[in-house]
Amino acid sequence: MTDIGRREATSRDSSRNESQQQTLNRRRLLKTSSGVVAGASIAGCLDSYETFAGPSDGEEPVTIGVLAPNPDSDYTGQSIVRGAAVAVTELNGNGGINGRDVELVVGDTNGSPLEARRQYQRLVLQEGADVTVGVFRSEALMGIIDDVAEQETIHLTAGAATTEVSRLVNEAYDQYKYHFRVGPINDYDLGRTQIDFMDDMAAEIGWESVALLAEDYAWTEELWDIAQEQLTASDVHVVMDERYPPATDDFSELYDQVEAVDADVAFITAAHTGTDALVDWALPQRQFAFGGIHVPMQLPAYYDQLRHPETDSSLAEYGVCYTSATAQSTVTPKTQEFIQQYQNTFDGSNPVYTGYHTYDGIMLFAEKAAETGTVDADDLIPALEDATFTGTAGTLEFYGPEHQAEGREYGHTHDVVYGEDNLQPLFFQWQEDEDGEGVQNVIWPKSEVGDADGYVEPDWL
Repeated sequence: MTDIGRREATSRDSSRNESQQQTLNRRRLLKTSSGVVAGASIAGCLDSYETFAGPSDGEEPVTIGVLAPNPDSDYTGQSIVRGAAVAVTELNGNGGINGRDVELVVGDTNGSPLEARRQYQRLVLQEGADVTVGVFRSEALMGIIDDVAEQETIHLTAGAATTEVSRLVNEAYDQYKYHFRVGPINDYDLGRTQIDFMDDMAAEIGWESVALLAEDYAWTEELWDIAQEQLTASDVHVVMDERYPPATDDFSELYDQVEAVDADVAFITAAHTGTDALVDWALPQRQFAFGGIHVPMQLPAYYDQLRHPETDSSLAEYGVCYTSATAQSTVTPKTQEFIQQYQNTFDGSNPVYTGYHTYDGIMLFAEKAAETGTVDADDLIPALEDATFTGTAGTLEFYGPEHQAEGREYGHTHDVVYGEDNLQPLFFQWQEDEDGEGVQNVIWPKSEVGDADGYVEPDWL
């Protein structure tokens, strides 16, 4: 396994004007950091996760199938597999599940609905998986949901946020009841958590006016609708809202508009376009704050990887972002225990949010299997529906068969419950500590804010 190295920035002709220099710097930076979201190259590591434990007392092992996108090269997929590996190691160290060893088999979905389906079928039909866990992309989850129903095998989603799946469970329960989402919260609740954060923190931070931005992908649609429905009714003044094209790689004109309406913050929902959006804010030091649901900023190594091409300072500094847990957080008593196990196993690296949820899902499954004395899906479903389980990212409970979402004609059956006493995400700000290291400093909810300073305004403001 190798660490990501940064290619050194090349010098430019000093005679070029400032705007040309800035554009060239930006392109050079993006070329340098093009692999940031994809993550480190860990070729050969995937095979090491497929550790088949010997059966205990002649019994076949319990097989956990893991579905992850490009786990050798993508941080979210890598963390799904690593979180599962930590869980399986812990379970086998404590007698397995019902006295049976636990084995892990991995399917690389490649982020593709077609490949996700092929790998799901392999894990269940060929490898004999008793349960499957993972799946990051919503499109991939939709690609396997009919197979989950057909195979009548529990699937624990740890990554994808679409409510289209939980709507299926709600409206055709007997067919789709085998699906549970252990995290993160679904896209509807992601929209709600943005509103809750802004209601609690906007006035304190000094964000009186906001420009709402979102990349025009399917995964942002429900979040966008919630923001439109609820944020406009809050004390925060929405001065601009725009869903920009998925192919956007230059935010200059969009940010000119944000400055023109005098917004205090650009509150963004982005994954695929996240790095371009951040660079075009930080490099020219735009006159507004920046934050939101920004998938690349969730990565623990992002601060070090996205550097200014001339000063080498981090361009992620001052960015505000949502996540499930951070390396410094103590969401539950299990949070730091899991982080330590993860770091000890994987050379000091920290999990991405998918790792927390995958670990929690497997440990929840194991607990309910122990309580019921079986891994049979139909016996486990009622136990999971009644579960109250303390995980690493919060307390897991699930919306029931009769759940009704406010403002919707359907419910989110078998999705993890959102709320202060259940799964409540964090908002953090990338800050630099006294040792010059980047820290994901939690700024919300207040119950998770430590001794460090709260929100820090960008120094150019």
